Amino acid sequence: MEYPEQPGLSIKRPVITPKAVIHQKFGSSANYRIEEVKEDVENGCPGLTIPQQAKILYRCHLDLPGLSVTSEPFSRKKDAEQSAARIAVEKLHIQPSTSDSTPEEASKELVERISGFFTDGFLSSSHPLIGHFGVALKANREHFGMIPISAIASCDVKVNNLCKIIICKAESDPLLVSSLIFNAARKSSELCTADDGLWIWKKVPYSPETIASVNSCDSDSLGFTKIQSLHIPCSIEENVEPLTLDVSDDNYYLDLIAQKLNVRDSSQILVSRTVGKASSELKLYFPLPHVPYCEASSYLYRRTRGNVELMLNQRASYLSGQYIYGNAILANIGYSWKTTSLYHENVSICSYYRMLLAKVPDGYYKLSREAILVSELPTEYTGRSNWRGPTPKDLLSAFCHQHRLLEPVFSVTSNDTESSVSHTLVTSSPLSSTEVIDKIGGDRLDVGHRNLDNSDIFRCKVKILSRKMQLILEGSFADTNRKESDVIHSSALRVLLWFDKYFKQLDIPVETLSSFGSAHGITVSVENVRKEFSLYLSTLGLKQNYCLENSSLESFCKNHPDRKLENGMVMLSIDGLESGIFPLHGSLICIGCAVALVKIGDPEKYYLESKDEFEFEVGTGAVIYQIEACVTQLSVNQTAQFVTDIPSRDVILVAAGETAKHLLEMPLHNCLLEYTLKVLRVAEPLEDRMEQAFFNPSLSKQRVMFAVKHINESSAATLVDFGCGSGSLLDSLLDHATSLEKIVGVDISRKGLTRAAKIIHQKLSQISGMSSIKHAVLYYGSITVPDSHVFGFDIGTCLEVIEHMDEDQASLFGNIALGTFCPRILIVSTPNYEYNPILQRSAAPTMEEKTTPCKFRNHDHRFEWTREQFEHWAIDLSARHNYHVEFSGVGGLADVEPGFASQIAVFRRNSNLCLPAEEKPKMEEDLPRPYELIWEWSNS
Repeated sequence: MEYPEQPGLSIKRPVITPKAVIHQKFGSSANYRIEEVKEDVENGCPGLTIPQQAKILYRCHLDLPGLSVTSEPFSRKKDAEQSAARIAVEKLHIQPSTSDSTPEEASKELVERISGFFTDGFLSSSHPLIGHFGVALKANREHFGMIPISAIASCDVKVNNLCKIIICKAESDPLLVSSLIFNAARKSSELCTADDGLWIWKKVPYSPETIASVNSCDSDSLGFTKIQSLHIPCSIEENVEPLTLDVSDDNYYLDLIAQKLNVRDSSQILVSRTVGKASSELKLYFPLPHVPYCEASSYLYRRTRGNVELMLNQRASYLSGQYIYGNAILANIGYSWKTTSLYHENVSICSYYRMLLAKVPDGYYKLSREAILVSELPTEYTGRSNWRGPTPKDLLSAFCHQHRLLEPVFSVTSNDTESSVSHTLVTSSPLSSTEVIDKIGGDRLDVGHRNLDNSDIFRCKVKILSRKMQLILEGSFADTNRKESDVIHSSALRVLLWFDKYFKQLDIPVETLSSFGSAHGITVSVENVRKEFSLYLSTLGLKQNYCLENSSLESFCKNHPDRKLENGMVMLSIDGLESGIFPLHGSLICIGCAVALVKIGDPEKYYLESKDEFEFEVGTGAVIYQIEACVTQLSVNQTAQFVTDIPSRDVILVAAGETAKHLLEMPLHNCLLEYTLKVLRVAEPLEDRMEQAFFNPSLSKQRVMFAVKHINESSAATLVDFGCGSGSLLDSLLDHATSLEKIVGVDISRKGLTRAAKIIHQKLSQISGMSSIKHAVLYYGSITVPDSHVFGFDIGTCLEVIEHMDEDQASLFGNIALGTFCPRILIVSTPNYEYNPILQRSAAPTMEEKTTPCKFRNHDHRFEWTREQFEHWAIDLSARHNYHVEFSGVGGLADVEPGFASQIAVFRRNSNLCLPAEEKPKMEEDLPRPYELIWEWSNS
């Protein structure tokens, strides 16, 4: 919140949008009608079980008095409306009015406006300042006819805007605004000012008739009302506490606040701008510092060299984005346009902490989902269908608004494969697009002539700018997407995550975070970041929002030796029968959740948060890690209970809501959070749902059938599934008649193996005596590490696994599998990258699109190979290890472009590699055994 020393600023009013121009001209007479337009998909696709979906576009019809226009089709309704409005503006030759004011002109206008408040005509208006005049003109009023300057500053937006034009720093300093108002009043020949306070009054007294008309104005009686407010001490060591204002018809609320602040009268207090929603009267009230206020220039000079900054209330300043001095009162009270009487609402301690939470990068997301103790800002944007809550773009915009930054500038580049032309689209800026582009550089894209061809691939850059147009950071990402909105949201989330890391680890130098940003495509202006967020860094009390106040889990485990501390929690119970429907990575899961504050050894519970239904995508970090670790062990309709350490008191108070006041003084030593969860429903991962919609049977079932075919054809008795995950393949194999007698699964996820053990055990118990399976084992370990437990099997499978590894690790697995594990047959499947355009667009790709970047099927995929890349990888491995390889697949046809949706390589060991039976034990002895046994079953 630092600004350069500038005497004044010539403010340019932003050029308004075409739709706003039409509204100014025609108001409610403008009628917008949206028409859906279906764009047929010409290309068919083999192997799909659903018809090709036509693309839905929108055309806008705008009806005005004497004119009707129609826009071109657009993918978004609001773009179509703006286009129609633009056409109408051009046809009618409407020119939006703009006016620039110099500091000198603004100073003159300020004098006139202040003088106008004290005219007889103004007193008959409905301006909020009339409420203050009603108090000032009461017969028994000590300061009869006098208006405190803070009342003018808090009631009139135009006055504040003029002050900002005169001296730009007035936007952040209520004291400077009061100084400018005071000086303007002194220049007026019609007004008087006090020498010992910030009072203004009219030189010529009002007539008795005018005074009587003001006093006779109808307004609702307050009676005697207790209004809850908050006291925010200047000292960061003191707590924010509730404060009651006893307001009545006989007590001027500014006088009451002055008494609470221990100052002489209402002329000695200053008022901040509105905090939070503009429609409220929530403001900060604080004492006038003891500095000269008669001359603005003298004030500025003294302020920079005096001791005023030592009195800065850091918490209140951070909350309001303005300089607040001394102790402050946060109150939602005042006269407004909404009512003739005094408006007021209570302000709770919970409201204060909610406002603080809203200013941190993930706070707005937590608040919007109403899950402070459950949710986290997701680390991945996998698409709108699985995202819950405000979009990343809206979250980033809200964060910038909270910190008085300009709206994020998104530069979207569209690569048209037909014309090979790149465009830049600038969105979300309060300035006109021309002004922003001129400031930051870039080419303009006429939204009215957007290329709607399906071949467009989008990239996005993001710039975060201060209100002085100084660059805070710039994100330039290599990721591409065929949906413009998705690439914007993904880029916005990356920027927001950088800010989140910065705010949560204040002890890390910004330079370190700059390096972290550079590694992820974000360039940080270290100096500008320090300037804009210096007040946050100095407000030490906020840092503990993300620090544990104490750790009680260890003492809990000491008292309960049968309980195990794992993943930051202690599991208390899991109840209910297993349904067999478990959440997987990428699943959309819905849970019911309740969170209570409990004290070790005390049966009483304080319920803080409860959600009947809460949806999130598994694997995206959308909930605290303890919840994800818990629910991935549960099936639908099962319930679990666990305890964790508590966060800071501030976070608990936000979650507690109206009960927060009872927890203010409660000692939190030996306290824990108790979570009770129930899995309500689970939707399969988006990749699976997408494939199931396109293929019947689904690709996963077709891969199982492919494996069964090769098992029976080879009369395989033993099978090892490399990367078995939750055991879906092993479980499915039990539904088919095969020659298998022993099945083994290997994976690096204990949670997945635990689920696999439950599922397979349940299935084997049901089919006992009807299956050929005699032995089943699950091992915890990496498939890139040799282990004799899985040496020499008849058949090995690795279905849709290698794409979750780095490419060098995938090659390492191939070498270990064929060179060390030596199965007779190895089946490896992986997505065909060339098929992605079909799955993502419901249309067959053109020849030019084959080399066009396309989104991976799953955000967790490290790579996806074309047929040529996969064949090169497989042929190289087979030649190196004396195997021969055949290529096949499922989903689609081999001889029809772009081949199979899931490509498969079948490696068969050459006959000269077959080992005598007596040599196998010796080779097994030479191999290590690092794998850990997780589960074992035998029919004996």
